[in-house]
Amino acid sequence: MSTKTKIPAATILRLSIYHRYLQNLQRGGTRVVSSAELANHTNVNPAQLRKDLSYFGRFGVRGVGYDVSSLIDQIRNILGLEKNWDIVLIGAGNIGMALVHHKPFESQGYRFVSIFDTDPDKIGREIAPGLVVKSMEDFEREVSEISVDLAVIAVPAAEAQEVADRVVRAGLKGILNFAPVRIKVPGNVAVQHVDFTVLLDTLTYAVTTGDSSKSTYKIRHTKGWSHAQSWAATGANLHSAL
Repeated sequence: MSTKTKIPAATILRLSIYHRYLQNLQRGGTRVVSSAELANHTNVNPAQLRKDLSYFGRFGVRGVGYDVSSLIDQIRNILGLEKNWDIVLIGAGNIGMALVHHKPFESQGYRFVSIFDTDPDKIGREIAPGLVVKSMEDFEREVSEISVDLAVIAVPAAEAQEVADRVVRAGLKGILNFAPVRIKVPGNVAVQHVDFTVLLDTLTYAVTTGDSSKSTYKIRHTKGWSHAQSWAATGANLHSAL
């Protein structure tokens, strides 16, 4: 793949969905899957599936299909899932706690290694085995002493930018932002914004107009992958995300 090739954001999202379904097939003992079956069970057409994979090389055998184990490994490599990703969480509120206790994250290679908050009532509490809420006063020092790859921000909107600035200064290059505000980061830092209200707005629009395709309108028109994607802007759905 050329380094100049623009990969649509929707393609990256679909690769994750393909990967999830392929893992289910592998657990069930399936060794080979056709493009038609894989496309059907991930809600795309076979042509779209083949186009998504074509950005990264040649996969499968015509008339035979895809070797499940091999395709899993190839997609894992594309998505950077061949390694485990250590995550720091800022914000020990309801969203943060739900994320920490979402067991499938660890099975997919994502592990929360540290949690921070500013609330004195939360600091010092063990909220999961081995995870004690630490003070944001110690954030930079603590992060410098442990291996961290990504940050999840789950704080009120008014605090999000300051927290993001501290995350950037700590040297982290990937942020998942649950605060209901767009944060600004340097171009070398990747951001995903998750705003449930905006997602619900797209859903209510689709229900009101009676056209469910409208809820995924933007995902089909996203031109390319950037460092500041949004779940609302790409049309991802909660079922795919969780």
